[in-house]
Amino acid sequence: MELHILIKGERDISGQIYTQIYEAIESGRLVQDQQIPPSRLLAKQLGVARKSVADAYNRLTYDKKIVGYVGRGTFVSGAAAAPTLPHIEAGKAVMGSLKKWGEHADMTPLETAYRCAVDFAGGEPSAHHFYQDEWRSCVLHGLRQCTAKRGKYGETAGVKQLREALIRHAAFSRGVIATPEQMVITNGAQQALDLIGRIVIEPGTCVAMEEPGYPGARLLFTSLGARVVGVRVDSEGIDVDAIPEQAKLIYVTPAHQFPLGMPMSEARRQALLEKANRIGAIIIEDDYDSEFRYSGQVTNSLQSMDKFGVVVFVGTMSKVMFPEMRIGYLIAPPAIAKAAVMVKRLTDWHSNTMVQYALAKFIADGNLLRHVRRVQTIYAQRREKIQAVFGTALAQWFELLPTNAGFHMVALAKRDINIGELIARARADNIGLYSLRDFYYEAAPPAGLFLGYGSVDANAIEPALIEVRNILRAMLWQQKT
Repeated sequence: MELHILIKGERDISGQIYTQIYEAIESGRLVQDQQIPPSRLLAKQLGVARKSVADAYNRLTYDKKIVGYVGRGTFVSGAAAAPTLPHIEAGKAVMGSLKKWGEHADMTPLETAYRCAVDFAGGEPSAHHFYQDEWRSCVLHGLRQCTAKRGKYGETAGVKQLREALIRHAAFSRGVIATPEQMVITNGAQQALDLIGRIVIEPGTCVAMEEPGYPGARLLFTSLGARVVGVRVDSEGIDVDAIPEQAKLIYVTPAHQFPLGMPMSEARRQALLEKANRIGAIIIEDDYDSEFRYSGQVTNSLQSMDKFGVVVFVGTMSKVMFPEMRIGYLIAPPAIAKAAVMVKRLTDWHSNTMVQYALAKFIADGNLLRHVRRVQTIYAQRREKIQAVFGTALAQWFELLPTNAGFHMVALAKRDINIGELIARARADNIGLYSLRDFYYEAAPPAGLFLGYGSVDANAIEPALIEVRNILRAMLWQQKT
């Protein structure tokens, strides 16, 4: 890779080189301790005499902008603390589009700049109980597989071994009935939603979603031009009768409603399938964390009940393993799967093949099943600790909604509580709490907390929640006085 320097004319070559490197260092384009090319190599790249480069380097050394080390090379030593970038506004022609994305950013719950010592963040799996050694071995296997195919693009639908392994996994754990040809490997579940949205959504297309529901899906569908309609949920799941007749896409989380936690009843599932077939809609079944189940009967996936070809099943490894892997998948009727492959090819061609080979081996070796069983026991312990405190110390303040899967719960306030103030005070004590209001779009949100326990230490749960109780007492006392 060549250092970007432009030589104009044949006058003062050394001065041109000096000025451009000096300005690159001052502007921050060349950073502290960054190596620059040897004078002989740079002279060859620029097509100039080596002396011209050597003279420029001598001046920069004198100015304490670069330093040379025998046997190591030449490095930047006087870089600016931070780059100075020119302030350039975007062209007027795109300002309307940029405004739209700015509005989306305002509606999106921002990632917390830092995590508290005890943090009940949702969607974050346990990072300390993963089979790291086994995964490392699988990654090396993936590297070896990629070496044989280096320089070639992979299959858009995904590595065949992984599709076969994930089909077996989905059939084993969720009763999914499909072939590897119906699966497309994606960069997380979010890309799976994006692919389906690009296939179905035109400007103004009606998309029905659970209310409350997953903000990332709602914002994505809105960005694609959809008119998103929130449909209320009750103890049996989405109110099928309230789904608009003009809906072309219906997004649901039937195994473990997000965020409230209840499973969709069998009768409601059947009614949903029949309505989707009647109105000509596609159902997205987002099965984001149902591998972790603690009680009750296992429910059928919508996909396994589908006799009409209307369900697209979406899964992810972000919750069952770790989110930075960025592996998700969709399982769709053949025509939709074929369209998804075409859309993905236009989007990013294919997902990382090395990780796919590694994951395929991890599953084939039985490590995924062992990992799920291991962390399910850990999550169950954390869940029980949360239930115990909310059943005693916090019983007068909150009611936990019943749920039998995943690794988050919702607590609804039983009395008038300023949730925003509670969250702020808890964060001041290094306890991370999260409001339920972020998951509501059209309906008025009830006062409540969204409690994730995938990444919180079990021994820290009770002391942290007791401190939350103390904060609530202090807030109540201040109201009375």
